[in-house]
Amino acid sequence: MKHWHRVFVLASIISLVAASFALAALDSPSLEVGTSGHAKQTITVTAGATGAPHGFTVRWMDLSTYYANGGQFPATPSLDESMAAFTGEPTLNTFGGQYTTFKLGPNESIQIEIGDLADESGVSGTRSELPSGSRFYFAAFANDANGNADSDLSLTVSGTTTASINCTFTQGFWKNHASAWPVASLTLGSVSYTKAELLTILGTPVQGNGLISLAHQLIAAKLNIVQGADPSAASAAIAAADALIGGLVVPTIGAGSLAPGTTSSLTQTLDDYNNGVIGPGHCGTVPARPSTWGQVKALYR
Repeated sequence: MKHWHRVFVLASIISLVAASFALAALDSPSLEVGTSGHAKQTITVTAGATGAPHGFTVRWMDLSTYYANGGQFPATPSLDESMAAFTGEPTLNTFGGQYTTFKLGPNESIQIEIGDLADESGVSGTRSELPSGSRFYFAAFANDANGNADSDLSLTVSGTTTASINCTFTQGFWKNHASAWPVASLTLGSVSYTKAELLTILGTPVQGNGLISLAHQLIAAKLNIVQGADPSAASAAIAAADALIGGLVVPTIGAGSLAPGTTSSLTQTLDDYNNGVIGPGHCGTVPARPSTWGQVKALYR
């Protein structure tokens, strides 16, 4: 009888210990809002003392959705909110190779760009650009091995995308508004492409190829300049990008390739230019046509 009593007590202790481990959760990450662009919001995610060994997930809502949910993120995600899980390795927004994984150690930080995930690797979920001139609310949790929440939600932060009156558009705009293109061809590196080929390139997934992500931003930057944007903030990056690309033919038109580490800095600069973070700012909703033939010829020299 005593033997069975000891077994029962031991089993109970083991059960309680197992339950405590099952209930154990990671510390919540913290968020800090950084620079805003026309279609993106930069956020620094910092893991808690227990880290985020399986990555993290960011949830976001626009102002009207946030307040429709009582000014909070509900326990069950709203159908109107957006989410993205960061679980792999970034190759686009690495900020000069500073970041190599979304799996964070204790108190480790990484900078991400919500709204600029279309070409990013290691991410699943919402990849669309953010609307301009809109306020968004963000919160995040640390993932478990299956991608579910393994921490409480972080404190909520907010930021507002820019809505300046001129004079650049994002690559997403040019990809989805072919009728607004001011030219029928462009040169990337030393290779000329037709409009149809350029649209094909804009629709090509990056899949870790730095040449493709650089080409996406370079196409947008050149179209912006042709339609009248001040090129000052991007001219050096455009020249460097063309020199780096050289005679490589961008997929899927060709099979050229560049390591993301060699292109990420230039891609980031051109992305910031197209988003209005640097340069003259973002245009309205209808692009202006180029005012002089000289602006067009400058892209082909």
